[in-house]
Amino acid sequence: MPKRGQRGFTLIELLIVVAILGVLAAVIIPNVGRFFGRGEDEARRTERHNVESAVVALMTENGLSEIPNPVAYTGADGNAVNDMTAFPDSTSACGTADKLKDPDGNDYQAGLDKDGYVLYQHDITADGATSPTVNYITLSTTQYYYTCEADGTIRQWADDDTSIAANEYTD
Repeated sequence: MPKRGQRGFTLIELLIVVAILGVLAAVIIPNVGRFFGRGEDEARRTERHNVESAVVALMTENGLSEIPNPVAYTGADGNAVNDMTAFPDSTSACGTADKLKDPDGNDYQAGLDKDGYVLYQHDITADGATSPTVNYITLSTTQYYYTCEADGTIRQWADDDTSIAANEYTD
């Protein structure tokens, strides 16, 4: 038995609180889902920007007008890659004899391929060692798939099948 002088909530007060919580949940839950979607889309765009920036840097700093060994989009027969070690790498460049020099007069070099360190390398200390090299991209794999045309154009795909136009992200 309840003690005298104690009061509890009435049934109506409890129903009002439950109704308010229901309205809040109906408003908040759909908006949270939208924020997750935006975050994934922003991560995709950031990954693409990083790959594009790396290709632009490798072409600019090595004086290339074309990539000698592109991962080309070839329509129905093409395959995109998310393994960055399959992207244009340091061994696909022209030889070191006709390489450009950096602003300090040091040669750009074709470094050794290592998993996760791809594209062209530059010996920043000019001593010929491979450890002080600067790599343009350091991802071994990416979440999305990419093709790289000879002119440096990057295309981003949901999976490796380039024959399905809906797999390509155009933004």
